[in-house]
Amino acid sequence: MIARRGVLLGALALPVIARAQGFAGAYAPAAIAIGEGIWLVPGADEALEPSNGGAIANSVIMASDAGAIVVDSGPSLGFGKALAALAEQLTGKAPARVYITHLHPDHSFGSAAFARAEIHSLPATRTDLERDGAGFSDAMYRLLQGWMAGTELILPQPAAADGVVTFGGRRLRLMALSGHSAGDLAILDEASGTLIAGDLVFHNRAPTTPHADLPAWHAALARLAATPHRQCVPGHGPLDRGSTAIAQTGDWLRWLEDSLREAVGSGLDMAEAANLPIPARFADMAMARYELTRSVSHLYPRFEAELLPRIDG
Repeated sequence: MIARRGVLLGALALPVIARAQGFAGAYAPAAIAIGEGIWLVPGADEALEPSNGGAIANSVIMASDAGAIVVDSGPSLGFGKALAALAEQLTGKAPARVYITHLHPDHSFGSAAFARAEIHSLPATRTDLERDGAGFSDAMYRLLQGWMAGTELILPQPAAADGVVTFGGRRLRLMALSGHSAGDLAILDEASGTLIAGDLVFHNRAPTTPHADLPAWHAALARLAATPHRQCVPGHGPLDRGSTAIAQTGDWLRWLEDSLREAVGSGLDMAEAANLPIPARFADMAMARYELTRSVSHLYPRFEAELLPRIDG
């Protein structure tokens, strides 16, 4: 059973499991070819913790005539340097452009390693990093210790916008969305038919909700589902060769909202809500109980305020 203390710990915005481990060595990201001139760099299917150095988010590398394109720079300067070296090894060119899909540090804190590249994001992502970046940095340093050595917050240029861009002969369709956060950038690589969804989509891994706007998230998923693509790179979890991950993410979010609303209406407290049974269809989903607990912390006060309004004011 999950006690109230566990629910309160789940309120942290970062997906953290604290363990008595310190700096464990060097990053060694690996790439999987998923099409011509495009590679997936998979993150560990875990929470942020010293044993993985915070390298839990998926990144993407693409080749272009103008230089390598990287989507999401990872959690730290050290990871960013390893990712940049891997991109140059694969493409024969140093990274020239980096896209940051959203504010969370497991996707954005490696940007200092790409000093010679253009680092782009949606305007809302830069705004969110200006607001929350210092707090994220403090938490990441406390948790990951030596893994974060030299890491500084680099604010991206808010240059990404909805529409098609061509960079180094590579044609990318940028989609300015929201829901997982205030600014969620999704990218369709037209040559390979790869939809890079950031944390709007999770695959066989429970979604995180610290900055979630659930109606906006469902609207974003509807747009992604309506966008023709051959395969989808989720923010976390394995490559999806179709649209299973988009549907699975929406299914989890609908179940989560319905269950928490019902729990509020039934008078359950947060600890009781965190112990709700998880449907069998999510039995193989990584981090399901953990993310339910965190989502109770994020969402329950909001639903209580909505469904149980004060009567004394």
